[in-house]
Amino acid sequence: MDPYEVILYPLMTESASLMVEKENKLVFIVNLKATKADVKRAVEQLYEVKVEKVNIMITPDGRKKAFVKLNPEYRASDVAIKLGIL
Repeated sequence: MDPYEVILYPLMTESASLMVEKENKLVFIVNLKATKADVKRAVEQLYEVKVEKVNIMITPDGRKKAFVKLNPEYRASDVAIKLGIL
């Protein structure tokens, strides 16, 4: 899948901003057909970071949410600032 098809948009809620600061994680709404590997590849290509782990869940309203943990050498806050969500 094309990286722009995989990641629909970043999600910034109060809990997501705490994850950025404390856990070095970013939260995205992704394509329903995207797998963990697709999300990892897309984030690494689009934002030029290394991804350590991806967790995915389907929200009650039918969207797919991806929690992306970055390697310690990269900071989620730097990526969030680039995206304009922090």
